[in-house]
Amino acid sequence: MLGRLGGWVARHPWWTIGGWLVAAVLIVLLAPPLPTQPNQSHELSDDYQSVQVDRLQEHAFPGRQEAYTGVYVILRHPGGGSVTDADVVKAGQVGDALRGKKIVSVTGVDPQTTAPDRSLVWVPVRMIRSTVASVLVQQADAVTQIRAALPELLAGSDLQAKVGGDAAAYLDDSNSLSQSLSIVTIATLVLIIGLILLIFRGPLAAVLPIIVIPVTMEVALSIAAMVATPANLVFDQSLQIVVLILMFGIGADYFLFLLWRFRERLRAGDDRATALRYAVERAGRVIIGTALTTMGAVLVLLLASFRLFQAWGPALAIAVGTMAVTALTLIPALLRLLGPAIFWPSKGWQRQPKGRTAARLGQLVARRPAVVAVVSVALMAVLGAGVFTFKLSYDVQGGFPTDTESYQAQQQFEKVVPGAAGLNYPAEVMLRSKDGSRLGPEQLTAFVAAVQHLPGVGVVEPPSVGTADPSVAQVDIRLQQDPFSDDAIVHMRDTLRPAILAAAPAGTNVYVGGITSGYVDIDHATRRDLPVILVAAAVLIALILALVVRSLVAPLLLVPSVLLGFAAALGAAVYVFQDALDKPGLNFQLPLLLYLFVLAIGTDYNILMVSRLREEISMGHGPREAAGRAIQHAAPIAAAAGLILAGTFSVMLLAPVTMMRQLGFSVALGIAISAFVMAPFLVPALTVLVGRGFLWPSKAARQQDGRHTDRLSMAER
Repeated sequence: MLGRLGGWVARHPWWTIGGWLVAAVLIVLLAPPLPTQPNQSHELSDDYQSVQVDRLQEHAFPGRQEAYTGVYVILRHPGGGSVTDADVVKAGQVGDALRGKKIVSVTGVDPQTTAPDRSLVWVPVRMIRSTVASVLVQQADAVTQIRAALPELLAGSDLQAKVGGDAAAYLDDSNSLSQSLSIVTIATLVLIIGLILLIFRGPLAAVLPIIVIPVTMEVALSIAAMVATPANLVFDQSLQIVVLILMFGIGADYFLFLLWRFRERLRAGDDRATALRYAVERAGRVIIGTALTTMGAVLVLLLASFRLFQAWGPALAIAVGTMAVTALTLIPALLRLLGPAIFWPSKGWQRQPKGRTAARLGQLVARRPAVVAVVSVALMAVLGAGVFTFKLSYDVQGGFPTDTESYQAQQQFEKVVPGAAGLNYPAEVMLRSKDGSRLGPEQLTAFVAAVQHLPGVGVVEPPSVGTADPSVAQVDIRLQQDPFSDDAIVHMRDTLRPAILAAAPAGTNVYVGGITSGYVDIDHATRRDLPVILVAAAVLIALILALVVRSLVAPLLLVPSVLLGFAAALGAAVYVFQDALDKPGLNFQLPLLLYLFVLAIGTDYNILMVSRLREEISMGHGPREAAGRAIQHAAPIAAAAGLILAGTFSVMLLAPVTMMRQLGFSVALGIAISAFVMAPFLVPALTVLVGRGFLWPSKAARQQDGRHTDRLSMAER
């Protein structure tokens, strides 16, 4: 089938390109905007405490719009001197001016407040609490307007202004993600162009994927947006960065697989149409196999109870599938038109590479397979030992840059207002009578008295009885710790929430919500999802591998090897971020995403090597000689593709967001292990040790040696 596809594309390149472009334009024009949600901390099923609190609030307080201090303008002297009475008056004038501007989404500006030590004065700006993306964008625009107005309002004064608060943090964090996307995009383009130029010495070969992949990415995101609406999927803001890295990485890999085979047949004297048909047939098997394994792995995310993970699965699978279709249609059509000119001005493509280094590595593995296998496993085991001390971190806010205006304002504010971080994010406790009767004052008073002296409790606000259902009441508990911090989340999980639940008055049920309790529920969901998805993905990848490599034995050896590679990458991340950089833990999303990327993408190079091993064995070579020849021919491709893919993920280290850095480092290392340890060393070594049974029950496992011998020839010794 792939041969027929390659033949059709070779005969009709212009029809292929035209059809692809028409389909792409229609998809992009018809697609709705990609739905994004900045905060999915409560995207959980209804059996979690924080979600039950949300439902009770909607039921008991319908239509309630909660005003809160979304922004505060801090005014202080740059040198740190005390504010004077004139400064306080100036702050009042600033508040009056902001009030008079009637900025959209600003519901009020409160009177200025002076810090007890007179180190600063602040002006609170009130907004409506919301998690709706469009409202948050409006509030961010309001912050931009406030910041733009302050220099003029403070003219003639030496006061320095900093704007903080949730709306300001949302704006600054969004700008950090946009900056990350720009940095990663530019670095990825430079890296891919540089590496392909280094490999093929041809500018056209370097530029072609840079043109094709962004267009394919736009099509993939448009398809994801079309699927998201009926499927009720909402993505977080970092999705586009991960999709960009993923598509540039696998797109460059697929391009290399095709170009390597295309060049191989051109060297042999084939015309460009014949060479293209061969390239699509041979490389297409690897592309389809790797695409299926990657898509299968990421689709397992649909089993997650956390909807952030659920949404990522289809989006990433669509990205991989779209890239695979492009690799088998548009890119071959372009290669058919360009022909040998793709390598211009280099003449090196006409010469058969000597491959001395790969040949020597092949001889080493063929002679000493047991030693090679033991050393490979030992190396990954040493790195993997770090997983025994890894911790999960839910401090999302702490992962953003600390040089932003909102962060600096928050730090200044917390110095003069203890517990300021928790002012806007209390623990929201809902009480509900079991028989549906109205909650009595004595029940609420008893509950407040029981919880106000619990460890970690700062202030307990007066209860609010439901306007639509008096059997429900809400009690806000302000914490002493930063509600986003890992310490607060651990304290809420292990101590405070159980104590609050135990304090429920007779005849009532108590539910604990709020941002901190929400992260406790995410912790429970993540710990539930990890083992489920790890097992499901491993089983699915094993089944897909069995179909792709047509062997039942190979997956039993490949999947555990890839799992060891995952442990090595995760352990190395622990050594670097948790130990060396003294971070409290790894981002809670990292283990799952790392597992899927390493399991799925890392398997690509194993499929490439096993495919070549099968090819060599089918030609009559014994396992030992087949391993040596497979390394000689396939290891350079795996190394080049792995270098590009690992490099594209490593550019995420340039992003100012900690989560992006951790993901980039870990996935890049995991891919490097797959491309430079497992594919060229461990997999061929296992093949030699197991023998032809590695490919059982395929015909290749029963193939008898032909004219080739399983011993290394004298020339190879």
